[in-house]
Amino acid sequence: MTLTTIIKHFGLFTQSISDVADSHSSTVHKVVLLNGETVYIKIPFSELKFRREIEAYSILEGQISVPRLLDVWEGDDDTAGALLLSELEGEPLTPKLSTALAYETGIYHASMHAIQPPAGMDLIHIDNEFPQWSAFMDRMFYGFAEDTKKVVNPSLYEHSIQKYIEMKSELPAPDGPAFIHMDFRPANILVKDDRVMGAIDFESVRFGATEMDFSKIHRDFLSLDPSLNQAYQDGYRSIRPLIDLDHVLEFYRFTDAFNSIGWCQRRGIEKNRSFYEQNLSILKAELLV
Repeated sequence: MTLTTIIKHFGLFTQSISDVADSHSSTVHKVVLLNGETVYIKIPFSELKFRREIEAYSILEGQISVPRLLDVWEGDDDTAGALLLSELEGEPLTPKLSTALAYETGIYHASMHAIQPPAGMDLIHIDNEFPQWSAFMDRMFYGFAEDTKKVVNPSLYEHSIQKYIEMKSELPAPDGPAFIHMDFRPANILVKDDRVMGAIDFESVRFGATEMDFSKIHRDFLSLDPSLNQAYQDGYRSIRPLIDLDHVLEFYRFTDAFNSIGWCQRRGIEKNRSFYEQNLSILKAELLV
């Protein structure tokens, strides 16, 4: 009933509707209209994510390539709201593509990180975590720890807590403030003909330290081929300086895997079983278990 209500609110005349795969949090529908145009309806998981994504589009418009926010439905008692988004051409990034495309991905990511908290604009739903970055990391890690604790071996959990304390104390000064995506992975990067057409899914964004934003693109793309990794870094450096990834990536890979296990428990371990298993393997590898 909700989708019917949303489509009616947006005044859409539809030819077909299909679910979009690999959307870990929100519900996304691809809608082909009677005139042949394709749009997307996104129903965020919570009102905060709904409001945050709306604010993100207002910041990003004209700075980097993103979908256009065409309309908004404010929701009801059962649904936080919905966004009507234009289509970006292209397909999700895959590791089988060229070094030229990896270079372009680096340019795009650096261009996103070059975006600063907008002067004169009150940020309501997108937090600037950079001034208290250490406290933000603690809040993220220990917030998910209660969930992670329920689904990992007690010794693995205790080892993880100790490693977090030790590794965090050795981190360099954070790089920022920067607009960070928080889920910058191949499924959220659309490409066509060796060009990055843009990124999607801005429901988790923050202003913060750039180093938190490399773990997923490294896990799912850069770590699979050294030539792609080098091309990406070259592209990134053509826009802005790149932190010493070797120095910080181990910490953020570890915390991302630990937090993702907690996320799986929080959202339902069975329906997120494959993602849980993937991150458990990463966590064990980082801890040399």
